[in-house]
Amino acid sequence: MLEPDTIVALSTPSGESAVALIRLSGPSCARLAEQLMDRSEALRPRYAYYASYHAIDGEILDDCLFTYFVAGKSYTGDAMLEIAPHGNPLIVQKILTDLLARGCRSAQPGEFTRQAFLNGKLDLSQAEAVADLIHTRSERGLEVARRQLHGAVGRKISLLTEQLLAVQARLEAYIDFPEEDLPTEEEAGPAADLVVLIHQINEMVETRRYSALLHEGIRVLIVGKPNAGKSSLLNALTGTDRSIVSDLPGTTRDYVSDRLEINGWCLEILDTAGLREGGDDIEQIGMARTLELAESADLFLLVVDAAAPSPALPEDLLSHMRADNTLVLENKSDLPAAVPHPACLPDCPHISTSFLDGSGLADVRQGVGSLIESGLSLPGADGIVVNARHADALEKAAASLETARKRLSEGEYAEFVAAELREAVHSLGEVVGKIDNERMLDSLFQQFCIGK
Repeated sequence: MLEPDTIVALSTPSGESAVALIRLSGPSCARLAEQLMDRSEALRPRYAYYASYHAIDGEILDDCLFTYFVAGKSYTGDAMLEIAPHGNPLIVQKILTDLLARGCRSAQPGEFTRQAFLNGKLDLSQAEAVADLIHTRSERGLEVARRQLHGAVGRKISLLTEQLLAVQARLEAYIDFPEEDLPTEEEAGPAADLVVLIHQINEMVETRRYSALLHEGIRVLIVGKPNAGKSSLLNALTGTDRSIVSDLPGTTRDYVSDRLEINGWCLEILDTAGLREGGDDIEQIGMARTLELAESADLFLLVVDAAAPSPALPEDLLSHMRADNTLVLENKSDLPAAVPHPACLPDCPHISTSFLDGSGLADVRQGVGSLIESGLSLPGADGIVVNARHADALEKAAASLETARKRLSEGEYAEFVAAELREAVHSLGEVVGKIDNERMLDSLFQQFCIGK
């Protein structure tokens, strides 16, 4: 039988750095460590050794730190070796080339984490959390990813599965021992338990909307008439000259976006084309794009020129703007002609601003934070957020349970009800990877970076 591969990859980003990290995982790690360090004694696990790296041709490539992990007590569950050379790309490449010459194989994206999953070190939801932890752009995203990495989703699924298996056991017992004095399938008990389970699962499914907000950012649309100060607002919020500021109407022809963080949430701020009657063909296309973006926006910042009449906004835009997702910013309040505009979206919060001198900017940040916290606070005490794959599996489980509940209420055979419950158990197992689905695993782990 062939020995499993020992895989290798650079785990730190490419480019120059003080130190790089090269990871190996597989049965050859102990032997390779002794060869690379030109050492005859066995390595002490989880202990950092400072030694020269001896290439296969005898050349010393660098002075490195070597750390060996025995199988069962490593990230992947297999024996692992971590090599930390200086972060010179040339040194790193020479070490990787040498390791490949010694029989190692370049790891595929996510292969280290995949091995951790296959060896039972992580469930599938924890494995996904590794990628989330790497890619998330906000404090709230980190918070949710850490919970998931520590098994929050897996524990919740385990609890739901135990509750479901208890119901299933009662029904299976009735099937196997119908002559015994056991609860009948028409009894209200199992049906009531299923209603509770369906409710709990649907609550988890509802958190799917937060996943996109955490990982992609909350989309905030800056809208208003030309020259109201929209581009100045974007520049003031981000502290950059991201948007061109000009007195000429129609300067912003297409949207300009940037990211910032408020109250731990990642926001994608979009400065859009000014809305007005007329304009050339290109400007009209830009205004149409603004209305299109409004359909997927989470929050709106309506910039009003306080020294001009209140703007007449398109109905296609107004239909998306509400008191719980819109701030009205009365800009240019420092001008003598500036007056309040209480009739402009009267139900929405109004803030007096002057982006020229920065007044009101702190209030804008606070107002955005208040809208987020009132409408987008993380759900539940446990703060569990499921992704699209989780939600799909959970919806299948809920559908099977609903079918089982209906069959119970209609007095159908317990065997049919039990079949639906077994299907629900299988669907719950999909969330944490308690199924054998090679294609699903391939698709998931290909999204990881190499070396993780």
